[in-house]
Amino acid sequence: MPTDETWMSKVEQLAINEQETLLGTSLSRRFARLPLWLNHPANIGAFYGLLVALALLLPYAFGEEGNDVWAVQWLYHTSLLLLACAFLGFMSLALVAFSKRHPVTPPRAFLYPMPFVGLALLTVDRTGLVGMPALLVWTLLLLPGPVYVHLSWAPRWRLLCMIEDGNDPFAGIPPKEEPTGEAEEMVGEDTEMLEVVDAFESE
Repeated sequence: MPTDETWMSKVEQLAINEQETLLGTSLSRRFARLPLWLNHPANIGAFYGLLVALALLLPYAFGEEGNDVWAVQWLYHTSLLLLACAFLGFMSLALVAFSKRHPVTPPRAFLYPMPFVGLALLTVDRTGLVGMPALLVWTLLLLPGPVYVHLSWAPRWRLLCMIEDGNDPFAGIPPKEEPTGEAEEMVGEDTEMLEVVDAFESE
């Protein structure tokens, strides 16, 4: 099996666009640093389920007065969350293995606030102030993680496995053209605008 150094050296030899496809943004780059057996899509899905379960500790512990079995309920729901998110990770990997599609950027502006909204609604529901539909609450809590795994991480993990096995995941795909400096031509000698363009391209 290739070492991490060999694997990273192979990635560094690829074009910039191909490296971005393999490594993604900051979150995916953190996952990509882990061994492939550890950052399996099922494990990443289960990790998201664990984060949701940890966020539910306070609503479960202090939401209902006289609830002496809240810890048992929390452990039960935690196990369900881990199993459900891990299963969805396996399903995403199976679908990606069949479709062979490359990763796409998930709708971050839509997905990122959803767990916080769901947690807020669950807190309101557990305190008894206003009853909230359980389906809405759990959908808001659970949807972002599996959607990210399905759209972004599962396809990326498949490509990383191909790189580690010595295969070219971009074989037969025409390379994208590199920027031709059109932005510099448009702004002319405006140095401030050029600095903004350079900063944008570096991100």
